[in-house]
Amino acid sequence: MKITEEQLEKIKKQQDNLNTLINNIGFLETQKHNYLHQLSELNKVIDSTKVELEKEYGSVNINMESGEYNLIEEESKLKVVENV
Repeated sequence: MKITEEQLEKIKKQQDNLNTLINNIGFLETQKHNYLHQLSELNKVIDSTKVELEKEYGSVNINMESGEYNLIEEESKLKVVENV
């Protein structure tokens, strides 16, 4: 016993579409992994630049359009201690 030729063609096309989608998802996941790795590396470079700038200028907020900066004032670090 056999299924009809039309039914066989139908399920072959469905299987081909499924395989194509699975391959595309795998490719996208590989790209995602590579992009996440690049993001991690870029964050390391950014952190290094922040350290360099902080050594030169102290804690500042930088205007990304003009390059001007303002010092960040640290809040006083007073602690209230209660006698028990």
